[in-house]
Amino acid sequence: MIFTPKALGSSNLSAEELKEDKKNLIKYGPCGLGKKAIYLNSFYLDRVYYADMANVSRVYKRVAMSKGGFTGKGLFGSIPYLVVEFKNGTKKVCNFKYEEHVDLMLDAISKAYPKMPTHSVEAEKRLRKAEEKERARYVKNLSKEAITTIDTLDKAKLELEKDRELSTRLAYDAKQKRTLDSINPTYRILAIAVFLAAAICAAFGLHLVMTAGIKTGGVYVLLGFAFIFFTISAHVLPTGTNNKRYGDNCYRNTLSEMEAKLEKISDFPLPAIYAHPIVCERMIRVIREGRTSTIDGAMELVKKDLKALNPSVTVTQKEYDEVVVVKPLFTVADYV
Repeated sequence: MIFTPKALGSSNLSAEELKEDKKNLIKYGPCGLGKKAIYLNSFYLDRVYYADMANVSRVYKRVAMSKGGFTGKGLFGSIPYLVVEFKNGTKKVCNFKYEEHVDLMLDAISKAYPKMPTHSVEAEKRLRKAEEKERARYVKNLSKEAITTIDTLDKAKLELEKDRELSTRLAYDAKQKRTLDSINPTYRILAIAVFLAAAICAAFGLHLVMTAGIKTGGVYVLLGFAFIFFTISAHVLPTGTNNKRYGDNCYRNTLSEMEAKLEKISDFPLPAIYAHPIVCERMIRVIREGRTSTIDGAMELVKKDLKALNPSVTVTQKEYDEVVVVKPLFTVADYV
């Protein structure tokens, strides 16, 4: 960073401490985490503020509704935010483009500060109630086969947790591929047409400015560039990182990396396309509920449960957090 971020809350890191902390900064979208401070964005600029973690009381994700998001109903099209609450009672809300970046940052905070709450007070209450209901569904006396299967899945989950970043990247690339594959080609053509029209408008405006003065051509310049920026921000124009081939390559490369990792583990119970700790957790859950006692049976039930979820289905906070991560792994593979 070429500028010094502004302190929030009661933060008072010295200039030397702040300089040293920025060297260890890990970026997560528009925000970041150092060893002593958390770095936060404004609406337009990344990491322009910082807060001493000693003055932070709670950090959590908030999801606003677009065509989905957690409100009890709806799963897709959410707008993610990171909320940082300070011990003096104030808070800072940071907008993110990708929910995965919020999740990665919260995961990093949980590891670096195990005692830091990473859910809102209301979410914690909902989670406790959901956990109580979940435990009430568990079968008390499982069969030996079920216990053995759970033990196998627990070990698989631990193996995946050793390289959580790879599982997270696989889920992210699956979601990205799914999104890029679903963009209607007609929208691409329309976006290109709008972009070209905006460029022509801007060029014409510049010509008028040079020949007739700013009062005549300025409007065209502003209008043209406004359309250009709007089209670019819509993320519809095909670019080097916004096209189906790019999405396919990212997903295939990460999947190949996961396959190579799992080949070194004998008798790994999950296929590479579904290798994520949350998938293991969901498989263990259906076994504890007494719905099956085998790995194949648990996988089929997890697929069935995920297929049944759509924007009209009521879900818990925990269910939402899990589904937005792992459902793309299954949809991109057509639940094979």
